[in-house]
Amino acid sequence: MIPFSSAISGGLTFSRIPRSRNYELKLNGEAVGTLVRPSFWCAKYEAETAHGRWTFRRGGFLSTGAEIVDANSNQPIAAFRSCFGLSGTLTFPDGQVFRLEHRGFWRPVWSVTTQSGQPILLLRTCDRSVELQAGAPVTEDRRALLSMFTWYMVLQGEEEAAAAAVIATS
Repeated sequence: MIPFSSAISGGLTFSRIPRSRNYELKLNGEAVGTLVRPSFWCAKYEAETAHGRWTFRRGGFLSTGAEIVDANSNQPIAAFRSCFGLSGTLTFPDGQVFRLEHRGFWRPVWSVTTQSGQPILLLRTCDRSVELQAGAPVTEDRRALLSMFTWYMVLQGEEEAAAAAVIATS
């Protein structure tokens, strides 16, 4: 995988890996990360970039939150707490807090900001593009992790919507 550092200028997109339920994050056609669901029945996802490997799994009351675990040490490194729906806060043990929000219903745009409101990234679901904000006060490895986790949240939202549609039609 190529490093994440040159992604500030743009060109980041998520694409589905053919004949699977897995995704790649690509920078101008070259892979910078993968998001893999180990099996259809498994609720967790595994993410990997040049900066690390993580496991994303649901957690909290009624699975309204999520947890990020370092795949090598199996230690929790961040917790997501939902406020309303899929928006909420992602808190790291070092005290850094990020807000994840989505706007729009049919083609939402997801944003990740610092606790003070400084933008880190935008993820547009219609074209699956990720726009990293220059000058954001975040390390490159955390920026990679935030990009992968935001796509995980998009996929969780799609799964919840599909389940609600099945229940509504039964």
